[in-house]
Amino acid sequence: MAETEQENIRESTLEGLDTAARKGKHGGRPPVITDDMLHTVLRRRAAGESVERIQPDPIIPTGKGKGQNPSVAGVYQALAEHTRLRESRAAMRDPITPFLT
Repeated sequence: MAETEQENIRESTLEGLDTAARKGKHGGRPPVITDDMLHTVLRRRAAGESVERIQPDPIIPTGKGKGQNPSVAGVYQALAEHTRLRESRAAMRDPITPFLT
């Protein structure tokens, strides 16, 4: 009896998540590093500044950490995610190249 109820809850949850995903809605926390903050960090990194020197300047605009600075790890994570996305987009534009090396 309990197993059937648990399975019904699971199916209902998965259906709801699927419906939300089709509408472009995704759960989870909003990112701490906004696009504007990332742009600034990327520009300053390109100029040769260290993440440790950049980290105290950006201010988190919303959420639990509003008004605080993102952590050094958060800045590094945002940079890594940006790199992954950029490489993924490049691979999608030229899907043959990785197999030629």
